[in-house]
Amino acid sequence: MDFSLSERLSRGLLLCDGATGTQLYAHGLSAALLEPANVEQPDIVKGVHLSYLRAGAELIETNTFGANAAKLGMHGMAHRVEELNRAGVALAKEAARLHGQNVWVAGSMGPLPPDSTGAGLFSPASVRNVLAEQASALSDAGADLILLETFTSLAQLRLAIDAVRSVSELPVIAQMTFTGDGLTSSGDAPEDVIAALNEADLLAFGANCSIGPDLLLSVVERMAGSAGMPLIVQPNAGLPAYVGGRLEYTAPPEYFAETAREIARAGAAAVGGCCGTTPEHIAAVRDAVRGVLQSSTRRAPAPAVARPQHVEAPATRPTGLAERIERGEFVVTVELSPPRGFDVSGTLDKLRGVVGSVSAVNVADSPRAQGRMSALATGSLVQSRLGVEAVMHMAIRHRNLLALHSDLLGAHALGLRNVFTVMGDVPLTGDYPYATAVSDVTASGLIQLMAGFNEGVDANGREIGQPTSFFIGAALNFNAPDLDRELRVLERKVKAGAHFLLTQPVYAAEHVERVWSLLGGFPLPVIMGVLPLRNARHARFLQNEVPGIVVPEDVMRRIDLAEYRGDAGGKEGIALSRELLTALSGRIAGAYFMPPFERFGVVQETMEGLSMQGLSSQ
Repeated sequence: MDFSLSERLSRGLLLCDGATGTQLYAHGLSAALLEPANVEQPDIVKGVHLSYLRAGAELIETNTFGANAAKLGMHGMAHRVEELNRAGVALAKEAARLHGQNVWVAGSMGPLPPDSTGAGLFSPASVRNVLAEQASALSDAGADLILLETFTSLAQLRLAIDAVRSVSELPVIAQMTFTGDGLTSSGDAPEDVIAALNEADLLAFGANCSIGPDLLLSVVERMAGSAGMPLIVQPNAGLPAYVGGRLEYTAPPEYFAETAREIARAGAAAVGGCCGTTPEHIAAVRDAVRGVLQSSTRRAPAPAVARPQHVEAPATRPTGLAERIERGEFVVTVELSPPRGFDVSGTLDKLRGVVGSVSAVNVADSPRAQGRMSALATGSLVQSRLGVEAVMHMAIRHRNLLALHSDLLGAHALGLRNVFTVMGDVPLTGDYPYATAVSDVTASGLIQLMAGFNEGVDANGREIGQPTSFFIGAALNFNAPDLDRELRVLERKVKAGAHFLLTQPVYAAEHVERVWSLLGGFPLPVIMGVLPLRNARHARFLQNEVPGIVVPEDVMRRIDLAEYRGDAGGKEGIALSRELLTALSGRIAGAYFMPPFERFGVVQETMEGLSMQGLSSQ
């Protein structure tokens, strides 16, 4: 190559390529991970590069955006980092050779996905190691530069820059993505990002992806005045929509090119495209920016969007449930399944007789994957109409991270502050067997999200105005088949910020004592599951068909004998529950009743006359 990329950027506007993924999908690829196509369908990948080169692109990106050990590892391919990155560079360089013009090949690197343990992002050391491995592979394969793109966190971008520098001397271009309010997802303003990175020795910095070209026009206007390096901008083709089961983007090539021309006039040294853009978009940009000078008719900077301000809220009292546990009272809660329809009157009527005997009502979230009223709405109605606190169950498997975020803040606004995190039943077993099971976040990840809300920030570290006051519950299964794993998961939940534990129904005190001994005491207050056995059939069903429940043989024999002697009302099941609670008095913080067949009266029948010690009485 006759001159460096730095020299080229100083000579006039550089045209970059557009979306690789969009084109690969258009060629029929449907995999969630596109990087293996570098090996499995190389001609298609190379063809995409060539189409952008024919459209006028001088800089093309390798198909390696997610080819790091973290993302590949989510698909069982962590061992293929070097293979897929080397193949990606080789295909781009072969396309450049076939094109025969001066072309720069950028080794594309994206941010790391959320940590699969659900405990937030990877540690700084892990980020460096994972990204350094990918940068090394791209550098060794012959990339001309490293492109760090679509980063949402300035902190992780800095780690990525350090990681690249530790293994490569290649030039580095970095790009962040911005939301509709002109800030990154972590709340960083364009001016602050530029100020933080001006001394980072980058070849260029800029913005990519985001909502569309108009947003990034305003972002580059805000950056241009203080940027100490060339700016590169690669927007999406507007907002996407599902059409025929596939994402399609709204901005046509003509509009995209017109806005790209304004981006160049605002101060960008390089323009291209991201998601939804095609060779037609890049060709249109090529024609639109001919003769455009960065200094001509520069527009006034767009007004900065005010960041969310942290408001010191007055101290919020803990929930009633939290206060009772803190005082050492033995708490009693009872589970309620929301109604199948929208009329909650009958459901609440069944509860009225037990309200005076419980500290809170647990509201299940789509139990058995059935279509029911939401736990949020039901819990709000329980609190407003019955005057007793609710514990809202929130099923991770039924919501993506955005829905979890929104529902939690909505619940808090309605006064629902006791929240129990639960995986949720598999849709395959319920009313809509073909519904998608979601796995955006684990239980400890949801706990950490709520713990962050309690500190006044969201999962990206962005302020939410004022802190929440959630009382956060987590699950513990004394009967887990792999108890070591259960306790490791429990440790993550505690570390993430849980406040109390709810358990599956228990039928043997020794199961509780075993875990107590292994842990040297429970790390959090335990509200133990209590499900009085109705009859022998009920006991066998729980033992053989419900995961996580163990009914010991001696308990089964007692129920069989009682039934043989004419116990048709479940009195022996009540007696067993009373004996179990008495045996564990002082060990557990409360009882979480799951009434069989909505027989809420078992709460009073079980607790009548029992003298239970709270945790402070130990």
